[in-house]
Amino acid sequence: MLNLLLEPLQFEFMRNALFTSIMLGVLCAVVGSYLIVQRMGLLGDVIAHAVLPGLAIAFFFGVDIFIGAFISGTISTLIIAWIETQSRVKVDVAMAMVFSGFLALGIMLITILKSQIDLHSFLFGDILGVTTSDVVRTLIITVIVLLGVKLFYKELLFYTFDALAAQAIGLPVNLMQIGLISAITLTIIASMQAVGVVLVVSLLIGPAITAYLLVKELHQMMFLGAIIGVIGSVSGMYISYYLNVPSGAAIVLVISGLFLLALLLSPTQGILTRPEMAHQRARLIQQLTSAKKK
Repeated sequence: MLNLLLEPLQFEFMRNALFTSIMLGVLCAVVGSYLIVQRMGLLGDVIAHAVLPGLAIAFFFGVDIFIGAFISGTISTLIIAWIETQSRVKVDVAMAMVFSGFLALGIMLITILKSQIDLHSFLFGDILGVTTSDVVRTLIITVIVLLGVKLFYKELLFYTFDALAAQAIGLPVNLMQIGLISAITLTIIASMQAVGVVLVVSLLIGPAITAYLLVKELHQMMFLGAIIGVIGSVSGMYISYYLNVPSGAAIVLVISGLFLLALLLSPTQGILTRPEMAHQRARLIQQLTSAKKK
């Protein structure tokens, strides 16, 4: 058993991939918790696809593609906020329009600029290809985001659950919103290489929503979500190594499996274990027992 755990660590690419996946497991759980409590889970998917124009432009001009992705992702969320505040259009419709518009723009720019971006790697991830510089970049993003959450946890908690009250007492809600958007965008950019755009939302939302079914407090949700994220990411990497399957898909499937278990078996919210189901089973057993006696 120990040999199964240690064998992949002989290779540098696996060490880099595992370290990156651990950091992303923690980072995505923390940031994803804010998305869930704000009921903005779809925003992660929008930003993940909205980075494509930035990638194409940055690649064409020889700039770091992650800078282009960050700018493009941030602009997309600001456009969503602008549409919501300046019109009768609801936020979900605004996100759908920005999602499709930025994705189409990205595809168009890749064609016009004759960009050599590896779309397969962009869409589905390539965590086994991470380099030392990629690991350092992910570490920097993780430290910055987690430090920001730690320093401003109380203010973010207040803003997340009641933005109007936070504004009324003088908190800089616009600045906090930009900070959250930046954290989400940075997290998605860091996660793209691991699981790709197609699966990034599962890594961002999965651990946090699984923890949401098991605990009640936000800080507990972040902590447990981080544990679930690490378990899912590391398990997916080992499955990928031994079964020779795509790493991103393996990670997401493990996290999805953990969510399904929590959905069914959560002590308080599980479909099979919540109190009303227990009462129904008790009544059914009582009826069966009575029928047998007759």
